[in-house]
Amino acid sequence: MAESFFSSLKKERIRKRIYKTRDLAKSDVFDYIEAFYNRTRRHSHLGGISPEAFERASA
Repeated sequence: MAESFFSSLKKERIRKRIYKTRDLAKSDVFDYIEAFYNRTRRHSHLGGISPEAFERASA
């Protein structure tokens, strides 16, 4: 599972980007995880819906 996540992170966010500082890189990775990956990105193991939509549907 972790390998899949890091593969997605590399493909969708950090590949071909050059960060001027470590803080900018950390901020960008945090934004990817909290704003995109955990909320809006569709996940195949959730039936093609986002984690946020999945949680709303099961609440």
